[in-house]
Amino acid sequence: MRIACLVAMIASLAASSAIAAPANDPSPSEIDSIIKRFAEKESEFSRARSLYTYRQNVRVIDLGVQGREVGRWEMLSDIVFDPDGKRTERVLRAPVPTLKSFSLSPEDEQDLRSVQPFVLTSKDIDKYHVRYLGRETLDEIGCLVFSVKPKRMEQGQRYFSGMIWVDDKDLQIVKSYGRATGVLKKNNDQQFPKFETYREQIDGKYWFPTYTTANDLLYFPGGPPVGIRMTVKYEEYKQFKSDVNIKFGDVVDPPPPTPAPAKPKP
Repeated sequence: MRIACLVAMIASLAASSAIAAPANDPSPSEIDSIIKRFAEKESEFSRARSLYTYRQNVRVIDLGVQGREVGRWEMLSDIVFDPDGKRTERVLRAPVPTLKSFSLSPEDEQDLRSVQPFVLTSKDIDKYHVRYLGRETLDEIGCLVFSVKPKRMEQGQRYFSGMIWVDDKDLQIVKSYGRATGVLKKNNDQQFPKFETYREQIDGKYWFPTYTTANDLLYFPGGPPVGIRMTVKYEEYKQFKSDVNIKFGDVVDPPPPTPAPAKPKP
């Protein structure tokens, strides 16, 4: 009886140790396969998200040089489909901007749409250097962490540079942290904040972006750093159901124009 209990105890401890033991890092060939597979999964997710409507709530706060709010830019909009099945943005609320230390540029608006809710599809994977960094647990989710940066940049295109956390089971991005980047025209002194984007599982299958946050300093040439705080909420995801055929590849209609490219003000 005592021997049996001891054997059972040893077996239980061994099982506990096996559960607690960290998973091994994948081999180089396995990493290449994982990158290919999560890019395929991201392609599936991108197509799925294009069939959803959702609400987007953006708030940019100008913290000035003292770290206190001196202005803000806000926009509440619904990403929907018109009667012809074309994807469009319906602005619900857009108060007059009161930013003083900087203004939003077309590049900032492009980042809001395509870089901050970062998706790394099979079509785009060859544009980036993707390097495996290790394993990490994020909110009890086992993740593979990768460094991502563009191989080269073309005029007019915006890119992501930073880190991504990929669910080691679903092989989808659950978090991204980094900065938007791209080629700017000469004498363009724009600065872009670092941001974090979190995803949540929607309808039990795909991980959709639900929250982006940034709290950073913008270092404009010839002046003190300017504080910026930004939040973007993606809410009320609903699958679009209609007899109308969806027109894939349509660009979301832009919101009303904002001030000229971001430059520090005297």
